[in-house]
Amino acid sequence: MAYVNILIVEDEHVIALDMKRQLVTLGYNVQLANSADAAFDIAAKTQLDLVLMDIRIRGEMDGITAATQLQSRFNLPIVYVTAHADAATLEQAKATQPFGYVVKPFDFQSLSTAVEIALSRHAAESTIQKSLQRERELKELKSRLMTIVSHELRNPLSAIQFTLDLLERDDIPLEQDRRHRCIRRARTAVEVINQLLDEILILSEVEAGELTCRLMPLDLSEFCRELVNEFQLVTPEHTLVFQVSGCPPETRTLYRFDEKLLRYILTNLLSNAIKYSPQGGEVRLELIWEPQTVTLQIHDRGIGIAAVDHSKLFEPFQRGSNVGSIPGTGLGLSIVQQCVKTHQGTIAVESAIDIGTTFTVTLKYQ
Repeated sequence: MAYVNILIVEDEHVIALDMKRQLVTLGYNVQLANSADAAFDIAAKTQLDLVLMDIRIRGEMDGITAATQLQSRFNLPIVYVTAHADAATLEQAKATQPFGYVVKPFDFQSLSTAVEIALSRHAAESTIQKSLQRERELKELKSRLMTIVSHELRNPLSAIQFTLDLLERDDIPLEQDRRHRCIRRARTAVEVINQLLDEILILSEVEAGELTCRLMPLDLSEFCRELVNEFQLVTPEHTLVFQVSGCPPETRTLYRFDEKLLRYILTNLLSNAIKYSPQGGEVRLELIWEPQTVTLQIHDRGIGIAAVDHSKLFEPFQRGSNVGSIPGTGLGLSIVQQCVKTHQGTIAVESAIDIGTTFTVTLKYQ
């Protein structure tokens, strides 16, 4: 109750003070305005929850017009408090869809009841509006996701189909080297599909509020080293490097992390570093132990990210403006950020066009 802010717009000072006194006894925060301009000024500076509006106020603008603008500009519920109860005034007031109408002279009970009903109704309507907006967003997300999935699956599936057709043909002898290239292309396509499916599964957990952090003892250094070795096997054109600096405050090697979240975070960032370094080169994962946190940095010397793209980089379906024909869904980094947050960590990026990119993930360890 102490955080409910009510604005009384009333040009009769004695009446305004009496209303304020009654509402303050109920625990509300109350401000006064004697004109439309004063009401607009307070609404612009204060997070209001309700406006009690006299229909007849001083100035060029009457209370009904002022209430209409307060509703449209600040989405505020209005309760009219007025001595005018004639049919014409009531019809004019009803057209603005107020949350209540109290006729002067009023008693304490009628005023408090009108205020409580108006606040409850507005809260209920706000909840419904948020639910509807959320439903619209989810519908749009599913539609865009289905479009991207159907598009992104075509290329890897075509690569697998082509490889299988080629390997099945008896009339075209394949040299061992070419056979290996075909198989490697098919494996890469399978990895692309697996990553896309992982993104969809994690995104569904995020949207359902089911993405959780399950901490288990993990040898983080060994985990990172094995992950880098796995990537090196399938990307011979790149040089993957793993480095460790610093050391935890204790001699033990096992600290508690969520292996699933970590695997997705690092797999996505390493995959991006490789994918956006089409000319090959070095990709480095650096593990930095600090007294209370551990930092994971992924460096590459690829195409980089334009400064104008940095602010939207972690939003769904957003990609760098310079990616060209390099495939991608625009979902990976937004999911990585959710995984990092779920692990109670932070993620940052430093990048420049044609120089390279560094993603920095900082996590607490236990």
